[in-house]
Amino acid sequence: MGLTTALFTSLSGLNANSQAINVTGNNIANVNTTAFKSSRAAFETQISETLSSGTAPTASQGGTNQSQIGLGTKIGSVARNQLDGSLQVTGSQTDLAIEGDGFFAVNVDGKTLYTRAGTFTKNSNSNLVTPDGGLLQGFGVDGDFNIIEGVVGNVSIPVGSLSFAEATELVTFSGELDPSGEIATQGSVQVSDPIFSDAGATTAAVASDSLASLFDVTGTPMFSLGDVVSVTGVTKGNVPIPDHTFEVGPTDTTGSDAFGTTLQDFMDFVEDILGIDTTVGGGVTVAGGAITVAGNIGVANGVELAGSNIVVNLGATPTQPFILNKTQDADGESIRTTFNVFDSLGSEVSLDLRVVFEASDNAGTSWRFFVDSEADSDVSTALGSGTLRFDNDGQLLAVTGDTMTLDRDGTGALSPQQFQLSFAHGGGAVRAGVGRDSSSQVTGEPFDGAALGTLEEFTIGRDGTIVGKFNNGKDRDLGRVVLASFVNPQGLVEVGSNLFDTNAASGAAGIKSPTVGGAGAVVSGALELSNVDLSQEFINLVIYSTGFSANSRVLTTSDQLIQELLATVR
Repeated sequence: MGLTTALFTSLSGLNANSQAINVTGNNIANVNTTAFKSSRAAFETQISETLSSGTAPTASQGGTNQSQIGLGTKIGSVARNQLDGSLQVTGSQTDLAIEGDGFFAVNVDGKTLYTRAGTFTKNSNSNLVTPDGGLLQGFGVDGDFNIIEGVVGNVSIPVGSLSFAEATELVTFSGELDPSGEIATQGSVQVSDPIFSDAGATTAAVASDSLASLFDVTGTPMFSLGDVVSVTGVTKGNVPIPDHTFEVGPTDTTGSDAFGTTLQDFMDFVEDILGIDTTVGGGVTVAGGAITVAGNIGVANGVELAGSNIVVNLGATPTQPFILNKTQDADGESIRTTFNVFDSLGSEVSLDLRVVFEASDNAGTSWRFFVDSEADSDVSTALGSGTLRFDNDGQLLAVTGDTMTLDRDGTGALSPQQFQLSFAHGGGAVRAGVGRDSSSQVTGEPFDGAALGTLEEFTIGRDGTIVGKFNNGKDRDLGRVVLASFVNPQGLVEVGSNLFDTNAASGAAGIKSPTVGGAGAVVSGALELSNVDLSQEFINLVIYSTGFSANSRVLTTSDQLIQELLATVR
């Protein structure tokens, strides 16, 4: 019976060592497998046969120990070595490695599996996939390119096909204003010869009179229904104003705002195209039959408008209905600068900023700014005005009226578009240079917003964030690669193709952003190598093969003794 037991004991050793050789062989076979984790076989004893039980000591007897004979060995566990493998730089941005704990999550036929092998490529849908087509998972972004944490989906990088434009929300200005200049006290003024509402030139025209019922001092009708009035060749601050037309008619058949039936309609039209801000003085009015065109203060707001600039039916039988006389010039230190903003379609819109020296006292200086634009879809080009207050050191103290609204109706862009003017943003502030005797200079640039741009390239950071670089010079987040962590990663089940699945031993996956909550970091352009130590595996191979050979000798010896026993019987 003892010799038979030895046969089975040696057989358990042969089985255990052959399984350990299989583990070592698998490690060696996968020495070049991306992110492969080597395994180690752990031996443990099987049950033992108890020949005698131990006894406790007595007053006259020292006691005895139990006598047991082991009945062999077995593989108690095969544990993976979860230590990181070395990194190999590949240069491919879609190759990803993990430094530290965690696994990439991939969707395979609707099931989420996990891997450390980051050999990803882009498919025809711009999704990152494994060599077997598993879809890499990550957090997506909303319409403003903000990462939506907690919502996991396929990682997509649509280079060459993703485009975006962004409306400007902030414009920053820098420069210096000259407080040694003249304080503005008045704007330009042009006054027309009187016009009348009767052919006898006895009743002065008023704002509510019909344009078709107006007469000049000679009794000549000034307008007829259907006339097209052109305002051309006008300048503001010595800068040409684009030509505009106004239709005289009983009803608006064009849908245009440049239309009217009364003198007030026409005066509003002139006021609008000249960009006069009536909330701070100035405007187009009529009194005693004479029309007065009063511009805003400051030389940069000075309007040059003569009777020859207003022509009825230009190109047909033109007439000049008004005689205008300039009675006052604009004065005061002022500066004009042009700046651009982007609308929601990425179209660049040009605007003018005029800054006028308005007041000075013992506490500092005050300046008024005006903003206008021909791109405003309303007839009025004036967007608004505000004030800048500086202290004795020329530092900006307060700003009013710095929010502008631009109408973009009919352009397809979001309308109205609101943006902020900043005169003290970062290091590029506007200041009033006390004691300067040079001219004022101010420049403005959009702080944000962008023209239409297409995704050209991308980078993936250590936190897994995918940053897209667009050809409009802007960078935007496209998503974030996530990592899955487990309480017991040793408990994951290998399912082939470098993939693992969860079970009760591993616990559920915890989806995290890389570098957060104990998750490792993502390295782009590199792959994790196998962590197999060949020298150790060769040593293990020798140990296990020696153990196998030794157990085979026990088997042979037991067999020989049994044969001797049988021969004795014969």
